[in-house]
Amino acid sequence: MVLPMAPGRKQVKAVVWDMDGTLIDSASVVPDAFCETVRALGGTVRSTAEIVALYSLGPPVSMLTELLQRPCGDAEVDVYHGILARRAGAVMPCDGIKSVLERLQGTVPLAVFTGASRRAAEILLGAAGLLDHFSVLVGGDEVHKPKPDPAGIRKACSLIPVDVDSAVYVGDAPTDLEAARRAGVIGAAAGWGHLYDAAAPADLLLRSPGDLLACLAATNGDHSA
Repeated sequence: MVLPMAPGRKQVKAVVWDMDGTLIDSASVVPDAFCETVRALGGTVRSTAEIVALYSLGPPVSMLTELLQRPCGDAEVDVYHGILARRAGAVMPCDGIKSVLERLQGTVPLAVFTGASRRAAEILLGAAGLLDHFSVLVGGDEVHKPKPDPAGIRKACSLIPVDVDSAVYVGDAPTDLEAARRAGVIGAAAGWGHLYDAAAPADLLLRSPGDLLACLAATNGDHSA
């Protein structure tokens, strides 16, 4: 099922993506990297579910501060990024994502805004073979507040550049969709993501990445589908 575009919307001129659970399957790699980092830094290791529940805190420095129960900075984040890089080979694109990005490239600008750090995004998207598809990348460490604050989406739109009401933000978590609403972009729920919640309001419900092509074709009347 694909929900129709909200009436009165402009033509879609850009697509901004969440990363974890939307573009890539990192459901084990990222929590495992945090667990290994916490262990290496002398902290108490948490379960995968506990670590995933902390994603809303934002970039690694915020998560590590909570996990280690002490102030953290560049040194601790560097440890995490090193461990993540060693584990990143296990990251895979979500089913259907790569072909959709290939179809969209050259038709509309593509960007990423993720709660992860910019460095983590470069590591993970690079390992998954997706990084080169995006002209703009904004990490959670490049804005002052985590999602659902809209600043990251707005920053991505300004860097493309595109008006917010001409952009779509695709994400799986309720905080992604709330950030989209606050930013003024079209919020598209990635129904394939591991944090997708059917109760979270969305302008679009995408059951698979390919559904986005159909939505853009219907709205723009172009060859995206």
